[in-house]
This record gives sequence, structure tokens and C-alpha cells, in this order.
Amino acid sequence: MNITEETAVLVRAEIARRLAEFPDLVGVSCIARGADSIFAQAVLDADGRLEVVLPSRNYRAAKVKPDHAPVFDELVARASEVRVMGFEEAGREAYEAANEALLESADRLVAVWDGKGGEAGGTGSVVKLARERGVAVDVVWPEGAARA
Repeated sequence: MNITEETAVLVRAEIARRLAEFPDLVGVSCIARGADSIFAQAVLDADGRLEVVLPSRNYRAAKVKPDHAPVFDELVARASEVRVMGFEEAGREAYEAANEALLESADRLVAVWDGKGGEAGGTGSVVKLARERGVAVDVVWPEGAARA
């Protein structure tokens, strides 16, 4: 979520390059600010189908900042499916459940990650879970990438 604007440009280009390899693309994302939304937009730009997983019923109201709301709303509107986890409140447990749901149908995980951190509900956690389940993992962290 906390990548620089310059990193967002690098990440988007790298994700687009990788997604171009997959016909009949279906991308699943929680569409959070940053890499999640960049991935979702890249899926749509590649004429893929977007499925959205929201961690909680209050996610939009509680977690989506005003400057990200237009992008979030557009991605929800363009999604072929929106699944909302059974949590009222957003939080670590809800994020972990969303990660589980995301991986249920995934053949591959594209993770924008600098390799640091492994907290529950975060990128490191879902990368570890994917690897444990035998899901292919592509870690994207282009040369020059940085956190904000």
C-alpha cells in the first residue's frame, strides 16, 4: 500500500508485462490503495476479468481514504464479481480471511513486495501462505522501487 509514485509506475509496467503472458486472464484483488489497485487496473487494461474480495462489510467506509475512493469505486463497478468476507469490521482477521479467499482460486500470486515484514494480513503473510499451498508466486519489486 505504501509505495512511492515513482514505484507505482515501475510496478504497473512490470505487472502489465507479466500479465500479457496469460490469455483468458482472471485477476483477483482486494483493491486496496497501491499495488492491489495497480494490479486490478492492469488486469482490466489487459482485457482480463477482475474479481474483487473485500475484507469486511465496512471496508469502504472505514478504510478507503477520500483520495482513493474514485479508483476503488471504479474498480468495484468494473469487477465481474465482488465477494465480501463475513466480517463487519476491517482488521487483521478480516485481511487474513480475504487473503485465504484470494488464494482459493489462484493459480499464481503476483505480489508487490520488498521481502520485508510478514505480519498477519500483510503481503509477506500471503506470500508465505501461497508458497505453503504450492501456488506459484511472482514477487515484483523492480530496480529502484521504494516504499513511501
